[in-house]
Amino acid sequence: MFDRLQAVEDRYEKLNELLSDPAIVNDPAKLRDYSKEQSDIQETVEVYRQYKEAKEQYADAKAMLEDKLDAEMREMVKEEMSELEGTLSDLEDRMKILLIPKDPNDDKNVIMEIRGAAGGDEAALFAGDLYRMYSRYAEANNWKIDVIEASTTGVGGYKEIIFMINGRGAYSKLKYENGAHRVQRVPETESGGRIHTSTATVAVMPETEEVEVEVHDKDIRVDTFASSGPGGQSVNTTMSAVRLTHLPTGIVVSCQDEKSQIKNKEKAMKVLRARIYDKFQKEAQAEYDAVRKSAVGTGDRSERIRTYNFPQNRVTDHRIGLTIQKLDQILEGKVGEVIDALIVEDQSSRLENLED
Repeated sequence: MFDRLQAVEDRYEKLNELLSDPAIVNDPAKLRDYSKEQSDIQETVEVYRQYKEAKEQYADAKAMLEDKLDAEMREMVKEEMSELEGTLSDLEDRMKILLIPKDPNDDKNVIMEIRGAAGGDEAALFAGDLYRMYSRYAEANNWKIDVIEASTTGVGGYKEIIFMINGRGAYSKLKYENGAHRVQRVPETESGGRIHTSTATVAVMPETEEVEVEVHDKDIRVDTFASSGPGGQSVNTTMSAVRLTHLPTGIVVSCQDEKSQIKNKEKAMKVLRARIYDKFQKEAQAEYDAVRKSAVGTGDRSERIRTYNFPQNRVTDHRIGLTIQKLDQILEGKVGEVIDALIVEDQSSRLENLED
């Protein structure tokens, strides 16, 4: 581990030199790449340096014990050594986590798709609850939300809503939300007080750049149509809505949120690239999972990941067996407690794999 840490520190120092080189400073692409690489490893280097400093302090304290010290001073040195042992242990744990290979998508913006699944109107209402939960979580993290496409129902909620969350690190947190979410509650329309079970599916995809996913114009069919509101009535007499079909994969994306056809096409292209990237990523993940499956699951939307039980104010994440009696708070956007637990579990699993 320490050989790897030293190599990271050496690379950090080399990047410092490169970023001071006039040839690099005048090359925007290299400057951006080297700056990002340095930023990505900066925390690892800082923690490693803290560890080396604490190690030196511990060695100095140990050497002092070999000198002739009075009882009071000897006790003070031993106390310092005990504190340093705790510090070194904590820093070692942090360094192990920091050495886990980082998901290259972690810092990216996110495109989320929520769809009402089994349960009719109740599933659509639950999809609306989930959208509200993620919206408030995004606000708490100072992330910006931009709705791309939404299909509402007459009773409220969404048959489908697609939106982007813009913010550094959004994907690193929200990628664990992929899957089927189940709700158990008594619908407002249920006079007998019976608990119904409904589901909504959530898909989380990193926003991708054009250089990451090559999409040729000849592979895309573009259709335009008038925007429509709830119930299908036309709300726009201009052909501003856009439907993109990626012919090689059959992926279809529509967008009618903007009044401008150009803006709708730009938004639709972002979703299209993300879906194509997601398709290829899932195919590669399927090959990996055939050998070793992650502790928090594959993120497949058919996989039931969480249950929201209203009568008992309970949320259960089935992947890690976590149950929290705070459903009301979680639906208000305080889902971070669940997400943080998933991150810890994922890191622990990856650390074990790294040490195998």
